[in-house]
Amino acid sequence: MRKISDTIARLAAMRSASFPSGMPDGGQLKPLVDFGSNPGALRAHVHIPSTLGAGAPLVVVLHGCTQNAAGYDNGSGWSQMADRYGFVVLFPEQQAHNNPNLCFNWFQTEDSRRDSGEPLSIRQMIATVVSEHAIDPARIFVTGLSAGGAMASVMLATYPEVFAGGAVIAGLPFGSATNVPQAFDRMRGHQIPDPQVLTELVRGASDHAGHWPTLSVWHGSVDATVSLSNAKALVAQWGALHGTKAAPDRVETVDGHPRQAWCDAQGREVIEEYTITGMGHGTPLNAGEQGCGKSGPYMLEAGISSTQHICKFWGLAEAARAASPKPAVAPVAEVESRELVTAGTAMATERVTTEKPRLVRLRPAPRQEAPTARSPAGVRKVIEDALKAAGLLR
Repeated sequence: MRKISDTIARLAAMRSASFPSGMPDGGQLKPLVDFGSNPGALRAHVHIPSTLGAGAPLVVVLHGCTQNAAGYDNGSGWSQMADRYGFVVLFPEQQAHNNPNLCFNWFQTEDSRRDSGEPLSIRQMIATVVSEHAIDPARIFVTGLSAGGAMASVMLATYPEVFAGGAVIAGLPFGSATNVPQAFDRMRGHQIPDPQVLTELVRGASDHAGHWPTLSVWHGSVDATVSLSNAKALVAQWGALHGTKAAPDRVETVDGHPRQAWCDAQGREVIEEYTITGMGHGTPLNAGEQGCGKSGPYMLEAGISSTQHICKFWGLAEAARAASPKPAVAPVAEVESRELVTAGTAMATERVTTEKPRLVRLRPAPRQEAPTARSPAGVRKVIEDALKAAGLLR
C-alpha cells in the first residue's frame, strides 16, 4: 500500500484539476423523482423513446468522475441507440455533496453492498422504471465508465438477479478496494486480489443461486488512470462464475482492435474483452455517420463504438430488428422478505413502501470544526479533510 503522504499529494492534484467545461444540462433526458427512500442521495434521469412498446429492455448507464448524466449521454450516444433499437435508458447521477468530483463511491463500504447506500438507490430507480414503463425484467442491463464502471461491477455483484448483462469500461473488479488508499493502489494495478478471492467476493455479495449476468469489458491499452490489469482481473473474476476456460474461445480483430470472448458450456458467449489499441482513459467512440456519440473529455474517438458493440453483445440490436411481440413474462420471486407487486403484464417489481415515498436527500456535507492543534485527532482530521476535499471520502 502507498504511503498516506503519496495519497494526499495525489488527492491535491486531483482537486486542483478543472472540471470539463460545457457539460450539457438536461438535454433530452427527463428527471426521475420519487423513486424510493434513496439512501445514496443520488439523482436520476431517463430517456424514453417516443415509439417504445411494452416489454422493452432497460439499460442503466453510470457516468464517470467529473461528468454528469447528460454529458455522458451526449458523448456515449446511449439515447441515440435507445431511439434506434427501442429501449429505455436510466441515468443515475452523483451529486456534489456526496462526492465533489462527482464520482460514484464504489470503494466505500456502505456504497458497495446490497440494500445500502448508492446501490440501493439505483435498485429503487430500476424498480420504478420497470413498473412505470412495463419493462421486460429479463432484459435489464448496466454499464459505466471508470468510477461508473466500478459501480456497474458493484451492481452486478450485489444484485445479479436483476441484470441480464453488464459492461464495464475502464473500471475495476467488485471488492478490489474498501478504502481510499486501496482504491488508488488498485487503479494503478498494485496488489489486486487473486482471481479466486475476487470471485468469492461476488458469491458472498448476495444469496444468488441462478444464472450470472454476461459481461463486456472495455479498456484502453495505454490507460494511465486505471491499469489494464483491472480488465484482466474482471475477466478472471466473472469467468470463474460462468465456469469458462482460462483461454478465450474466440480471438479476433473488430474495427481494428483485438477482441477475445469466452463461452459457457452451451457455447454461448458470456464474457467478451476489447483492448483498444493506443487509447487512454475513457469511453471508445466512433462518432462518424454510422456510429454514435460525440468526442470530448474521457469520450475518445477510437474508430470503434463501445455503445454500439455492447448493444450487439446484449442482443438489443437483433431484438429490435426482429420486432417480435412482447413475450409473456412470469413474476420473479425474490428470496428476501420483501413485498413484491406485479406491474402490467406480470412484470415483477420491488415495492419498498406502500406508496412511493418522496425523495429524501441524505448525507448533506457536514460543517467541519477546527481540529485541536497537534493532537492525534487533529492529525487524523487533517488527513480526512484532504480526502474529503478530493471527493473520495465523506
